[in-house]
Amino acid sequence: MSMRYLKIATLSLMVTACATVSAPDPVTIQLLNISDWHAQLDPLTVGSGATQRTVGGAATLSAYFKQDRAANPNTLTLTGGDAYGGSPPLSSFFNEIPAIEAMNVMGFDADTFGNHNFDRGIQGLQPLIDRAKFQYVSANLQNLEANLNKVKRYQIFTVGGVKVAVIGITNPEAPTLVAPGALGTLKVTDPVAAATQARQMARAEGARVFVAITHLGVTGKDPATQAQTGPLIDFAKSVNGFDVIFGDHTNEQFSATINGALVVENLSKGATYSKVNVTVDRSTGQVTERTNTFVEPVTTGVTPDPAVEQVLAPYRAQLAQQLDRKIGVATDVFPRGSNIERLREVALGNLIADAFRDRYGTQLAVQNGGSIRSALPSSYTPQDKSLRRPTPGYQPGPPYDVVAGDVYSVLPFGNTVVTRTVTGAQLYAVLEHSVSSLPAANGRFLQVSGFSFTYDVSKPVGSRIVSVTLDSGAPIQKDATVYTLAVSDFINAGGDAYTMLADGQGTTREPDAQVVLEYIQKVGTITPSTGQRIRAVGGS
Repeated sequence: MSMRYLKIATLSLMVTACATVSAPDPVTIQLLNISDWHAQLDPLTVGSGATQRTVGGAATLSAYFKQDRAANPNTLTLTGGDAYGGSPPLSSFFNEIPAIEAMNVMGFDADTFGNHNFDRGIQGLQPLIDRAKFQYVSANLQNLEANLNKVKRYQIFTVGGVKVAVIGITNPEAPTLVAPGALGTLKVTDPVAAATQARQMARAEGARVFVAITHLGVTGKDPATQAQTGPLIDFAKSVNGFDVIFGDHTNEQFSATINGALVVENLSKGATYSKVNVTVDRSTGQVTERTNTFVEPVTTGVTPDPAVEQVLAPYRAQLAQQLDRKIGVATDVFPRGSNIERLREVALGNLIADAFRDRYGTQLAVQNGGSIRSALPSSYTPQDKSLRRPTPGYQPGPPYDVVAGDVYSVLPFGNTVVTRTVTGAQLYAVLEHSVSSLPAANGRFLQVSGFSFTYDVSKPVGSRIVSVTLDSGAPIQKDATVYTLAVSDFINAGGDAYTMLADGQGTTREPDAQVVLEYIQKVGTITPSTGQRIRAVGGS
C-alpha cells in the first residue's frame, strides 16, 4: 500500500472513531443535609399516642446516610452550623468532643459556623476544628486567620467528575447571641457580598456547581401572601448563580426554588434530613435538574450504626454515674419546642424562674427562652428502664420520673445565676427588649417570676409594655424604684443584646442547672402550669 493510501485510511479510521465518541453521561450528585443538629446524639420522641415514634440520633442518621451513599456514591454530607452547642449532656459534659467524633464516623464533608459554635469562645472551638475530619467553611468571617486555624471560605469537592463548591455563611447576629467577646476579633460581614465573592473565586478555580451552607433560617410568613420570610429567603433572593442553598437555625421545614436556587431547611436536631439530587451535564457543567426529598429517620427503619454507638459508649458510661439519679416527679411533660418558649409564657420557663427566685429570695427573676433547650423530662436516656419516661422503652406515664440528666438537657450552657438590683425604668427597658421581635420568635423572649406584665404587639417597638405588676398586686412604675432580680450571667453581661443590664453590677451565685435541680428535689412533685404572668393585649 502506498504512503498516500495509508494516510487516507488512517484519517478515515480517526474520523470514524471520533464519530462514535458520545458526550459524557450526566451525573447525579446527592447532597445529604441536616439542620441545627445541636449534638442530638440520642433519638428524639415525636408525636403522641398511636403516632408516637422515635427519630434521629447519631447512630440512626449514620445508618440512613450509609444507605443513601450505597445507592449513590456521588454524595456530599453537609450541615449549616450549630451542630453542637446547646447540646444534651452526652456531648456538652465532654466539651462537645462526642459530637465531633460522631460526625467523623457519620461521614460529614463540610460544616459552617452558627452562633452556638462560639458558646465556648474561639478557645473552645479550635480544638473541635482540629479534631474534625471534615472541613469548616465560612466566607463572611473577617479576621479569620488571626482567630481560627484550618477554616476556609469555601471548599471545592470533585464529585462524579464535577467540581462542587461548598460555601459557608455564618449568621450576622451571631455575636449578639453568645457571651460578649466569644468571637474574639472575628467580624461577621454581609452574607450576600461574601457569598458572591466566594462563588466568583471558586468558579475561577473550575467549580461548576455551587452550594451554600448557611446558618440562616425561615422565621415567619408574610401576613398578606402567607409566603415564608426570613434571612434565608432574603439571602436566596439576593445572590445569583447558586444551585442549592441550605438553611439552618430556626427549626423550620422548607423547600422551594428561589432565584434559580433550590432552597432547603430541615427541622432541627435531626428530626428530618434532606436528600437533594443535583443532575449535571458533564459536557457543559450545567445543572439540569434539582430535587429535594425530606426524610424522617425513624429509628425502626434501620439498624443503628454500631460504629457510632461504639464511639459514644464510654461517654454514656461516664455520664450515667453522674446524671442517672432520680430527683423528682413531674405530673406531666413540661413542653418545649416549636419556639413556644420564645413566644409566650411556658410552664418550663416558670419553673426555672421560680427556682432562681426561691433560691436567692429576690423579688423578680427572668430566664431567656433561648437558653431553654429541651422539654422536661428530656430525651436523656437513663440506664434504668424501670423509670417512668415519655420515651419508648421505659415504663409509661404520666407521672414521669425526672433525673438529673433532664435538668442539664434543659439548661446545657453552664450559665450561672447572678443577683442584682434594677430600677423600674431598667425593668421596663428589659421587657421592651424581650417582646421587641414579636410576632416573630426570638431567644431573647423572657420567662418571668415574681411579677407579671402585659404588652401590645401592635404598638411600636420600644413602646409595647402596657403594665408591670408584682405578685402582691403592686404596680411597678417606670421610675427609679429599686427591685432585686435573679438573672443568668449571660443576660446580665449583655447577651441577646440586653445591653441595658451590661453595667458591671451583680453578684455571681451558682450554676443555673444546679439551682433548678435542687429546687425540683426540694419540691418533690412538679406540675406544669401557666397562668397570667405574660399577657398579650390590644391588637396582638
